[in-house]
Amino acid sequence: MYICTVSFPIPTTHPHKGRGAASNPEGRFEKTRSVAEDDGWYREDETTRPPTETREELARSVISRNDSPDIGFDQALNPFRGCEHGCIYCYARPSHGYLNLSAGLDFETKLFAKINLEEVLRGELAKRSYVCKPINIGSNTDPYQPIEKKWRLTRAALALLNECNHPCTIVTKNALIERDLDILVPMAERNLVHVFISINSLDNKLASKLEPRASAPHRRMKAVETLSRVGVPVGVLVAPIIPALNEKDVEAIIEQAGAAGARSIGYTCVRLPHELKQLFREWLEVHYPDRASHIISLIQQMNGGKDYDSNFATRMRGQGVFADIIRKRVQIATRKAGLDRAWDTVLDTSQFVPPRISSPQGELF
Repeated sequence: MYICTVSFPIPTTHPHKGRGAASNPEGRFEKTRSVAEDDGWYREDETTRPPTETREELARSVISRNDSPDIGFDQALNPFRGCEHGCIYCYARPSHGYLNLSAGLDFETKLFAKINLEEVLRGELAKRSYVCKPINIGSNTDPYQPIEKKWRLTRAALALLNECNHPCTIVTKNALIERDLDILVPMAERNLVHVFISINSLDNKLASKLEPRASAPHRRMKAVETLSRVGVPVGVLVAPIIPALNEKDVEAIIEQAGAAGARSIGYTCVRLPHELKQLFREWLEVHYPDRASHIISLIQQMNGGKDYDSNFATRMRGQGVFADIIRKRVQIATRKAGLDRAWDTVLDTSQFVPPRISSPQGELF
């Protein structure tokens, strides 16, 4: 391991306006470590605004597959690496380590757009060996994060799936999804799409710190209403639930989701793999120092005394008394609202027609 000492000021933890992470620790695979040395020029009242950088990436494949028993889909597609929403709790943050980037500020400022997504997806769907199963769009990073306005990669993927009658599910916390109603409505009419909107709090002040560049909670609830009104099946994911922070809103979210037209409810509890442990602790100390230790204690109680337990049986919902209380609260509220359980909807795979691959020689038929 190499250690680099820098003489200009890099505060260890510092709030950045419009960003979630308070620091930018090195990725767990990096061989170089930087040690900050304050040169006396830094002022505590200064705020920095790290710019968003989007790099073009040529993907070799875009459909990923999993066999995890606690995930409700087998195939997934992510148009982007990194996510500008900056949600501090995001379990995908450590994936930036594979790019020799930080799970902290790098994850939300150094983004990658898979510019050949539509072309590669078309090739994968056209393979003779391909078996049609619903594809989840947005399993790792949000497909409707702000940069989608420019790149329109999610829209391109949806247009292709609509073209070949391929079913999909979508997970997002951005009202930008309303832009693509012209594609989603026809797909819904053929039972080819189910949308899930993630809403884990109704407190705008909390949300602005917890998930700074996602749509505000009330705007997401409005998107649920809009999707439902035009016939697009939509569910709400109360995820993640963080004890002593946002869990007070569980029942209210589910009640409002039902009133807005949601069909189903799902939930997960916060999980802190790899670098996320450090980042979340820093965030708590910056924004909620008065209850930071209490929140961490409750998270540990839900994970067998650890910050994170990777056991498939418990990693999504936790274990112990507090996890049981949350589970019962969700079940009771869901039943009162008359909603189903998320991921129970069965989409139609029988209509799938493999897409044609363009050829310089043209087509005979």
